[in-house]
Amino acid sequence: MTTDFEELGLHPQLVQAVTDLGYKIPTPIQSAIIPLMLQGTDVIGQAQTGTGKTAAFGLPILQNLPVRQKNIRALVLSPTRELAIQVADTLNSYGRHSRVRVMPVYGGQSYSTQIRGLKQGVEIIVGTPGRLLDLINRKVLDLSRVDTVVLDEADEMLSMGFIDDIESILNCTSPDRQTALFSATMPPQIKQLARKYMEKPQSVKINSKQLTAESVDQCFILVNQGDKLSALTRIFEIEAVSRALVFVGTRAGTGELAAELQERGFPAEALNGDLSQNLREQVINRFRHNQITTLVATDVAARGLDIDDISHVFNYDPPQDPEVYVHRIGRTARAGKAGIAISFLTPRDRWQLKRIAKFTGQPLREIPIPTEEEIHARRKSLLIDRFEVWLKRKRCSREREIVAELMESGHDLNDIAAVAIKMSRINAKQPPILPVSELCEDRPVKWKGSGGKRQDKRPFGKASRKRSGSSFEKNMVRLSISAGKAQGVRPGDVVGAIAYHGDFPGSVIGAIRVMEDRTLVDVPQQFVPQALAKADKYRFGKKPITMKIA
Repeated sequence: MTTDFEELGLHPQLVQAVTDLGYKIPTPIQSAIIPLMLQGTDVIGQAQTGTGKTAAFGLPILQNLPVRQKNIRALVLSPTRELAIQVADTLNSYGRHSRVRVMPVYGGQSYSTQIRGLKQGVEIIVGTPGRLLDLINRKVLDLSRVDTVVLDEADEMLSMGFIDDIESILNCTSPDRQTALFSATMPPQIKQLARKYMEKPQSVKINSKQLTAESVDQCFILVNQGDKLSALTRIFEIEAVSRALVFVGTRAGTGELAAELQERGFPAEALNGDLSQNLREQVINRFRHNQITTLVATDVAARGLDIDDISHVFNYDPPQDPEVYVHRIGRTARAGKAGIAISFLTPRDRWQLKRIAKFTGQPLREIPIPTEEEIHARRKSLLIDRFEVWLKRKRCSREREIVAELMESGHDLNDIAAVAIKMSRINAKQPPILPVSELCEDRPVKWKGSGGKRQDKRPFGKASRKRSGSSFEKNMVRLSISAGKAQGVRPGDVVGAIAYHGDFPGSVIGAIRVMEDRTLVDVPQQFVPQALAKADKYRFGKKPITMKIA
């Protein structure tokens, strides 16, 4: 493997730019991708965020740009505004010695500003599919002379429904272009896109085992679904959480959890797709500058979030896909620092442990929910620490006068100190410790086999179906989706789609059975109306699908 940027064939000015930024040794994906792209080869890179993908495609783009050209010669498609801005800033940093103009294009910014920038001349555009297509339709964005197109986070663009827009944009570029596709996962629709629009691409895959930092302490807590808030706030009381990222399954869930944390004295804000670009940037800046310590986000909203000092990542709603898990926990333990990833699992989520451990090559260790006694002891310790600081400062002359007056009135010094501590604790307004109920294990079920009756513990019990819409579990309704294995459906796709459109946590979804041409999924009865309300919005790839009560 190449161990130095100079040996990759990069120009000295680009090597100097990355050296100035503190990079000395290329990452595995950079060593593999950069030489291929410098040769003009189409490439497919399968790797997670945080592996150096931007440099892997950005440095070859900058080197291959024609000299003194003011036309758009390279295009990078990104799923979110934040990621587009981040990539554009990074490319500007790499190209600082070559006077290359890089411009981000995304929804939420005025059209006039972007049109004015395009007219002034730009070599590289980094944009979101929706706004790019708008500018193309307005006849103000000409991609006919683009030499290189990069599809960054392709699987995320697929999950956000951008595939049709991407194809429309690719059809506006030259068929002779170089195409680079980067994706954390490779679902069938992405492979189909590559076959259609890429010419003999070279594939590079960075194994997930290389991507899970050993410095991440991976833990899990078994907790009832209704006790997750209690568990989270108790951890905040015990752990030294300097900056935390909490992943929640739905946009609505981010706001609800952030509000609950704020109410209990933990500075938190939500990051989701409902925020305007301006508000999004304000929230991230408050998080970056320690004005808030906790960011509650969805996976999509957290794309492009690049902050090194995140001490804790919490999987409040655990992901169904182990690759998403790796992507989440990669937000901590950066820049050589240690980090902690804690996943909240209900008893029915236990099955995920082996999948995650097998995928990452690292086991998760179970930790208990902090007890009330531990929290009281921690609060006492912090109070003593604060008193120690003030005792060392000796800046209490006025307070000493009060103590002297109280002693002259006949009060005992120990009593005065105790009352002072009592008053300080009252003024601190410490939140009540939320209760945690006894863990509800999977309920035992009875079933008849060839040997008679047997009792077994299962996440999903067997029961006779009394009506077509009933499910194997109490208070669950079985829904039928008109797509299955033949269409490339995976359980994670089902959970993500239903939770997103239904706007409820994916963790409450029950059994999923993917068959050849249809899929059966159990949904809690109270969420069925939400799941079916937007049944016309469900798609797998380009194909719309139907969903109904089975």
